[in-house]
Amino acid sequence: MFIGHWAPALAAAAASKKSPGLGTLFVAAQLVDWAFFSLAWAGVEHLRIVPGFTAMNPMDLYHMPYTHSLLGSTVWAAAFAGLLWLVLKDRSAALIGGGVVLSHWFLDLLVHAPDLTLAGSPPPLGLGLWNHPVIEIPLELAITFGALAWYAKARPGPLLPVLVLGGVLLLVQAINWFSPPPVEAGPEMYATALFAYALVTALAWWVGRTRAALPAQG
Repeated sequence: MFIGHWAPALAAAAASKKSPGLGTLFVAAQLVDWAFFSLAWAGVEHLRIVPGFTAMNPMDLYHMPYTHSLLGSTVWAAAFAGLLWLVLKDRSAALIGGGVVLSHWFLDLLVHAPDLTLAGSPPPLGLGLWNHPVIEIPLELAITFGALAWYAKARPGPLLPVLVLGGVLLLVQAINWFSPPPVEAGPEMYATALFAYALVTALAWWVGRTRAALPAQG
């Protein structure tokens, strides 16, 4: 799962006027991957490139207890929620942001080969949809662009920013799926991933600035 991780961010922004800004929610949706690639760069968590490891992704994510265990993801979610509460003084916004962070683990559970854990130790978990492109590809596109359409309808505004965000999401996903796989894991790969997250998050912040607030409920 790549761009599909941003679907909960879009859905949260569409569903609740209490949600943080779209840029903040995009950070939340990929926070554990921001952390993973940063920790991998520092040598704390580890991956390696194994051609054919799954049909769609050659990354063997063999050591990531601090980010991709359910316990680790929950800690990141709680920390992010706490930060939002300190900044916004809004419990609902904090809980929504934390929930979006935690959604990352459950979406990864669908696609990963068994490499996720509950608390950093066996049994490894993962339903392995990366080995079934005919299911994974339409699923990821459907949840992402369905959520984007919901967001655009719920928060009216100019169409162009939404189209730009949608086009960039489609482009980065196509690169992820169809470009030659990396030869090895290392700083260049980690920096590329972090740059992609930063680019899409910046666009989401811009889109959020162009949209109307949800009407007051009741």
